[in-house]
Amino acid sequence: MSTDHTRVVNGNVPDDPADLLPDDSVLTLDEYLEMHAAVGHRTRYEIVYRLVHGGEMSPKELEAAIDIDDSTLHYHLNKLVDAGLVEKRARTERGQDGLYTYYRATVFGEVTLTEGVDELIRGEQAFDELYDSSSS
Repeated sequence: MSTDHTRVVNGNVPDDPADLLPDDSVLTLDEYLEMHAAVGHRTRYEIVYRLVHGGEMSPKELEAAIDIDDSTLHYHLNKLVDAGLVEKRARTERGQDGLYTYYRATVFGEVTLTEGVDELIRGEQAFDELYDSSSS
C-alpha cells in the first residue's frame, strides 16, 4: 500500500524540503504547511469538511451545523481564510436588502481535506479491511 512519493532533484533527495517544490510553485513550503496546520484543529477541520462536502454556507448555517457560537466560528473562519483554505464572499439575496456573507472551500481547501486527512482515514479503513481477521 506504500507508495514512494519522493521527488528526486538532480539524482538526490534534497536536504531542504522546500527544494521539493517546482521552481514555478504557486505556494511556498511554509504556506503549504500553514494549510495543513489549519485543518489540524478539530473545529477548522469540520468547517472545511462541511464546506467541501456540503457546498457554500452562511455563518448561521455553519453555527447550526457545528453547534458553535458566533465568535468562535468567526475566529476559526478567519484562520481558514488567512491560510487560503476558505474564501468569503458577499452576495445579495433575491428580494432582500443588504449583503449576506457566505463561505466556501477553495481548491486548496478541497485538496488539503480530500488528499490529506480524509485520505489518511480512507487508508486506515482499507488497512482494517485488509487485516480484519473476524471476516474470514
